[in-house]
Amino acid sequence: MWTQDKILSWEQLPAVLADWRAQGQRVVFTNGCFDLLHLGHVDYLEKARHLGDRMVVGLNTDASVSCLKPGRPIQDEMSRSRILASLSFVDAVVLFGEPTPLELIQLVQPDILVKGDDYAISGIVGHELVLGNGGQVLTVPLVPGYSTSAIVKKIMSYES
Repeated sequence: MWTQDKILSWEQLPAVLADWRAQGQRVVFTNGCFDLLHLGHVDYLEKARHLGDRMVVGLNTDASVSCLKPGRPIQDEMSRSRILASLSFVDAVVLFGEPTPLELIQLVQPDILVKGDDYAISGIVGHELVLGNGGQVLTVPLVPGYSTSAIVKKIMSYES
């Protein structure tokens, strides 16, 4: 499968999900900005994917990233989409521009909703929906010391 084939629109996603579910596969969902892909991201995404059979990553659009993180993103949404889609353990990437991924979670209806362990289950957007549907909401441990903000800060410290 070509990397671009994993980048799906909201309209394409339901048919893909139906196919996976017809095969009895459990769908994992996570989301984020994934601006500068680093070890922390890769470790997190790989752990999340191993909780189920297929993984959908909701990716913030450029506009939504800039609302969340002033001065960002560093990489545009198509670059971030392609990089995420190139990972073998990512099965689909879907852009969302809403303030939270709740509408996308409603569309996906994941069996497992995952975030990093810096979140409490009660603070994860969509947790009530997923739990109400009989799904699981889980956190995975993050690799300490890895964040896009820390990388940006380190790069900026080299500018003199």
